[in-house]
Amino acid sequence: MFASRLSQAQRAIQAALDDSLAFYPDLPVVHAMRYALQGGKRLRGFLVLESARLHGIYTAEAQSAAAAVEALHAYSLIHDDLPCMDDDELRRGHPTVHVKWDEATAVLAGDALQTLAFELCCDPMLGARRVELVAALAKAAGAEGMVMGQALDIAAETAPAPLTLAEITRLQAGKTGALISFAAEAGAILAGADRAPLAHYAAALGLAFQIADDILDVTGDPAKAGKKLRKDDAAGKATFVSLLGLDGARARAHDLVAEAEAALAPYGAAADALREAARFVIQRES
Repeated sequence: MFASRLSQAQRAIQAALDDSLAFYPDLPVVHAMRYALQGGKRLRGFLVLESARLHGIYTAEAQSAAAAVEALHAYSLIHDDLPCMDDDELRRGHPTVHVKWDEATAVLAGDALQTLAFELCCDPMLGARRVELVAALAKAAGAEGMVMGQALDIAAETAPAPLTLAEITRLQAGKTGALISFAAEAGAILAGADRAPLAHYAAALGLAFQIADDILDVTGDPAKAGKKLRKDDAAGKATFVSLLGLDGARARAHDLVAEAEAALAPYGAAADALREAARFVIQRES
């Protein structure tokens, strides 16, 4: 079920993103935006569509929100890859935006994708609660969420001592987890329903996702990952693997997946695709 639903989500999201840029001017920054929106797992957009489905809201009504979270995620990747941030030259197996164009174009493309995300969240198809959706996305993306996490990550590079487990957990709850939480809760927001079960699911899922990333950074294949690996270890940064050990990190990730699955109990079998998604995040190779 998961593979089929993910494939459907990927097609729907790409179509929505392509449509959103169809009438943009023929400028390098627009080409860079389109480039950054290609590929990827679309897991965040999938979570939007699946959480919407749980509340009787189907793809045609929710795909703008799914495209929005992917546009915002793409912006974050462009900026994370910049020399002043993580300084990466590869993303998804291709040159990063600042390498293919230049730093100014990369900054502007990221800025434009961020604003596009909020434009997509204002689509009338999303219904009467789209203002709540915009507010939730802003909170997840900003200084209480993703930006906060990135700021803590940068600060950790010059900290006098490696971060503790609690500090890394807080950092990653912002940098990785906040956008995953928004995505998983989006359907409940649009339906005006209780967000608590999906919030619990997303918190466990986001942390499991990051632990899996840390494991891949140590054990993964750069060709499959599509990016340079083992950078954190080379920089002497604390990770879940460095603090828990490889076996301990794997055990913690499995526990978090079990926690995520349990949080979906109120939805019964209707949430099976989300349960499979939780298992997928710790089995992936990229």
